[in-house]
Amino acid sequence: MSSKADISNTEFWDQRRSVIRSRKGGWIIGRGVFAHDYSMMDDLVGKVSYMQVVILNATGRLPERRLANWVEAVHICLSWPDPRIWCNHIGALGGTVRASAVASTVAGVIAADSRTYGTRPIIEGGNFIQKALIKKKAGISSEQIVEAECRKHGGKPYVMGYARPLAKGDERVIALEHVSEELDFPLGEHLELAYDIEQVMIRNFDEGMNINGYVAAFMSDQGFTPEEMYRIFTVVVSSGVTACFIDTRDRLAGSFLPLRCDDIDYQGTPPRSLTDS
Repeated sequence: MSSKADISNTEFWDQRRSVIRSRKGGWIIGRGVFAHDYSMMDDLVGKVSYMQVVILNATGRLPERRLANWVEAVHICLSWPDPRIWCNHIGALGGTVRASAVASTVAGVIAADSRTYGTRPIIEGGNFIQKALIKKKAGISSEQIVEAECRKHGGKPYVMGYARPLAKGDERVIALEHVSEELDFPLGEHLELAYDIEQVMIRNFDEGMNINGYVAAFMSDQGFTPEEMYRIFTVVVSSGVTACFIDTRDRLAGSFLPLRCDDIDYQGTPPRSLTDS
């Protein structure tokens, strides 16, 4: 749809009635299956990794294998089989009520699509570090960048990609740093700035970089937009959700966090006595 005029153009809509169109690929019977101009059976199957295809389908670009391996490491970092994590909690509840593995896992993935935690914050993290680099090149210091972000939140140390609830530091960043070194990725300008900002955050607020900040900066150095990052990591938590589903599915039904009636603090309309009219 190229303009508002198209919306009211009957011919535009008639051309699309009962016709499915795709610019990404499809199955052409007798010729093959195609994805972004690649023949899936000839060019991809057995020749590239699954994560390379995930990135291809999310961005339209086939990455090198080492970048796909790095992205795979991020998926491992964010698929913890801990049922206390809210998206995994949903998978565990699915298992205890005997829902299917698919329904339980997908429900957990949807729950991870939140603005504060999970998948969606990578958009804000990417936007922050990419705009911060533009400011840095314009002569604004890392200290000033942090101060400006904090002013947006009443002086609180809220900078997307930094700090973490409940714990200091982020072991996942350390793990990914090792992966980056092993795969011989150089330090890019976004990640270099992210480390500079981290030093300001540590000095002023005793808060370091979290995995969102590291991934957003690294992926920015690889040329991805914030929206592309979000699409690549769409189901990043799924494996951990499935693990928690299996854990409760293999136990007595309903035994995951059962409640007594008096555990419920009901604060709604009080009971009414009904009389015959």
